[in-house]
Amino acid sequence: MGKIILKAADLDGYITNEDNTRIGAMEKVYSEAMEVFKVLDSTKSIEKRKQAESQLIDHFNRMGDIMRDIHSSEPKINVYSFNAPNETHGEASRIIAKLRDTRTQQSEFIYYIQRAYELLFNQAFGSHDTKKKNYLITKTPVAIPVQNFAVHKIPDIDEEIENTVMCVMLRGALLPSMIVSKEIQEYSSSHYVTPFALFSIKRDDSKREHNMEYILDLDKSYFDVESLSGKDLIFADPMNATGGSFVTIVKYLLDQGVKPKSIRFFTVISALKGAMRIARAIENISIYTLWMDPVLNDIAYILPGLGDAGDRINGVDVEEHPRNIIQLIADYGANIASLYRAQLREIERTVLGR
Repeated sequence: MGKIILKAADLDGYITNEDNTRIGAMEKVYSEAMEVFKVLDSTKSIEKRKQAESQLIDHFNRMGDIMRDIHSSEPKINVYSFNAPNETHGEASRIIAKLRDTRTQQSEFIYYIQRAYELLFNQAFGSHDTKKKNYLITKTPVAIPVQNFAVHKIPDIDEEIENTVMCVMLRGALLPSMIVSKEIQEYSSSHYVTPFALFSIKRDDSKREHNMEYILDLDKSYFDVESLSGKDLIFADPMNATGGSFVTIVKYLLDQGVKPKSIRFFTVISALKGAMRIARAIENISIYTLWMDPVLNDIAYILPGLGDAGDRINGVDVEEHPRNIIQLIADYGANIASLYRAQLREIERTVLGR
């Protein structure tokens, strides 16, 4: 089947002059913030540190204003902190702060990734008609004086979720995709478990942000093109830096004649430029991100970012022997395998049934 390659120049072709002006304004403020970083990183003076912290808060408030202005005019991009009620903003901020922190270890990092996707799922589906209810009747462990049952009402969003397919952009996206699939299973009255489409894609990290290439390896991917038309396609990746991997996959599917009913992209942190590229490149798209970061550096990492989310979720691969999907799942361990056993069965069926 071969490989599909998308270049950064193709992505930038979607960006408008107005987009470039806004991105440039953001980059200017962030460059000023980086000068403050130098002071915070080196000063031993309490007075200078307080002054620098005050300046940094001002810079980030200015960037927040720019983002809010962009968000208000771009309906495809849904940023949690701009859409959600004020009382929930602190929760999102704490989650992002823990994910950024270098002291957050792998197991704790995974916990906060799960928390993040719970918020994103509620953002995407919680605004639907809450008057429609499903009733869950559950058998409990209490059998005295008779077997007990409980009735619970949940929002009826079956029509929104029981046509979905999880599209996994390996490898950092594997566990987040399983988390979203589990949320769908939890809210479905029929306990619907999403099918999976697995795409092996990576970027050429020997290149810089301006000439980056995104490589979709079809021989190491597992999906059925014919089964994706008419479906609600969901992508979940903890980080959206440039938007290149997502656009490469979606454009390939569209070129193959796939006509999805809808496309949703769930990210914990998205770079402004990456979100704008996707919004311009893909027509039928809704982006849900917990947090928007301002800029990319020259090697296409999000700033301030949180490092390599895939490594922090999965651990670091040995370059000569990168793990395949089965090895990744095995490394998650018994706790994760038990929690997401229905999702793992679907992934196994997808891989072995190719």
